Amino acid sequence: MTASRLVVERLRTGWRVLLKELSAFGVVGVVCFLIDIGLFQLLYSSAGLGPVVAKLISTVVSMTVAYFGHRHWSFSHRARTGVKREYLLFAVVNGATLLLSLVLVWFVHQPLGQDSALVLQATNVASIVLSTVVRYLCYRKWVFPAHAPADVEHPAWQTAARQTA
Repeated sequence: MTASRLVVERLRTGWRVLLKELSAFGVVGVVCFLIDIGLFQLLYSSAGLGPVVAKLISTVVSMTVAYFGHRHWSFSHRARTGVKREYLLFAVVNGATLLLSLVLVWFVHQPLGQDSALVLQATNVASIVLSTVVRYLCYRKWVFPAHAPADVEHPAWQTAARQTA
């Protein structure tokens, strides 16, 4: 195989893997969003828990489901660095992006003095989009790091590339 053909094939495989990651990341995100809001509603309305406790439980459960979904599907072809390490980093990234969202909404509401529900909801949506991008990039970089260059031919990498073909 010529060098240029090898480069083209690696690029094609890379794009397939990226598409698999992004689509699985989106599906896991939607499922966990539904778990979060459904469990919150169940705990608050039916179980009689307070809203803060209900939200804490629903967030931890949905975040844990998201972690395992991403570990075993979205980023399944990447290096394994240990559940404790990955889950801790996963929680830190989620906490940091939650803080980012809260700061954005606070900034628009307090210093900018916006009380409009439309403006605040637009800010909320923008913060969710920004946080999602940040989470995806952090997961790829730190939580589920790529294999070392020597491991590019690792069977899990090849399997993921073939499954997306």
